[in-house]
Amino acid sequence: MLPVIAIVGRPNVGKSSLFNRLAGERISIVDPTPGVTRDRISTIITINPPNDTDEADALPRVAEVCDTGGFGIYVAEGKRFDDAGEDLSALAPDIEAQIFAAVEGATIVLFTIDAQSGITALDEKIAQLLRRTGNTDRVIQVANKVDGPSWEVHALDAAKLGFGDTLSVSTKAGSGIRHLMEALWTRLGSRPDEPPASPEMKVAIVGRRNAGKSSLVNALAGAPRVIVSEIAGTTRDSVDVRFESDGRIFIAIDTAGIRKRKSWADDVEFYSHNRTEVALRRADVALLLLDATEPVSQVEKQLAGELVEAFKPTVIVVNKWDLVEAKQTPNDYLEYLTQELPMLSFAPLVFISAKNGDGTSDAIAMAFNLHTQASHRETTGKLNALVQKILTERGPSSKLGTIAKIYYISQIETNPPTIAMVVNKPELFEGAYERYLLNRLREELPYSEVPIKLIFSARRRDPDDVKNRRSAGRA
Repeated sequence: MLPVIAIVGRPNVGKSSLFNRLAGERISIVDPTPGVTRDRISTIITINPPNDTDEADALPRVAEVCDTGGFGIYVAEGKRFDDAGEDLSALAPDIEAQIFAAVEGATIVLFTIDAQSGITALDEKIAQLLRRTGNTDRVIQVANKVDGPSWEVHALDAAKLGFGDTLSVSTKAGSGIRHLMEALWTRLGSRPDEPPASPEMKVAIVGRRNAGKSSLVNALAGAPRVIVSEIAGTTRDSVDVRFESDGRIFIAIDTAGIRKRKSWADDVEFYSHNRTEVALRRADVALLLLDATEPVSQVEKQLAGELVEAFKPTVIVVNKWDLVEAKQTPNDYLEYLTQELPMLSFAPLVFISAKNGDGTSDAIAMAFNLHTQASHRETTGKLNALVQKILTERGPSSKLGTIAKIYYISQIETNPPTIAMVVNKPELFEGAYERYLLNRLREELPYSEVPIKLIFSARRRDPDDVKNRRSAGRA
């Protein structure tokens, strides 16, 4: 599993701005109003090696960065009530539970403070809570809003919180972000070996309204299996149900049905959509449920796109097949889906009737299959030989006649399978050739039905060569 970087701190220290800087795009809402970020928001980032690394073929590292709600929003600046008169303290248990969950599962914790306002009692309380976890080595202290040299001294004041040296950044100007990224790259490389993955597989069931998501969960519950327990979901409108099937355990996450944004009736649907996205992020595999009696809608196309962007293994589950199977064959429907959902052309297809309980065990068996594929780690030797073979058979074309070269290749993560390549010209491998390479890798590797993430980076200058050139120049 990917290492997790959790950003924590009190309100208005710039956590969301820091999250967006690390992500390289505006994902989290940035607003001075306390409590804007209430749920955990996460995205996958690629961290490039430092420019001064001694490794000429150093590979990028991949991690999931997680933004959390401001700790103690109900006391921030005395604003216990928002502009609508709602009592923010009612949100405290949910928000703090999200923060604790993020910290508990984090490889690195970025404890963020505001250099301009100084250390507050709330900062000290958060520091105490972090120390109680018993693993302060994973905490990196970040002082934000160091918008000029005059604020650097104020940033040093954070040392009294007891987490070592403080990294100064300005998310507004972007200064210090490169040094923070380099520190993250180094820290991720020295992290201890990961514990064995949990045998439980999390499956998110997503789709539009009335596609049969709850019927599928009920069908699984009514099949010859044992419901071990029902667990309150980490999101308020999703339910986790734990099953045991043929000696294997999986958790089915039932989510709210999705409609077009213009059809949303109120804020509840907005939050339901957000919580569906959260459910997808914490799931190992997604079941995209389609209604065989209805054409594929724009909502389902959007969901498919989100699944691809998240590199989430997906089983396309066609429900209510018993109502249409007399009119069309599975091959006909497969051809139809290839046109409607081309972005998921590699995803397997399962036909079910949730109402009758037909095919539901096949859907879960396929989900376990995809989870196994996404968890596989290929050897560096095989990857190098395979990609060099593909490159020899058909390499990327260049208008200038540049020959593409691959110096080193390695799988750096699983779930999703993430393959990093050190090449001479990364731009040669992007676009059409990247799609060709992905298809060939699926043909040759045990990733035929899951997304593969490719990262291309340029080779860094060999430090020894640089020293030799400088010595020759002085001579």
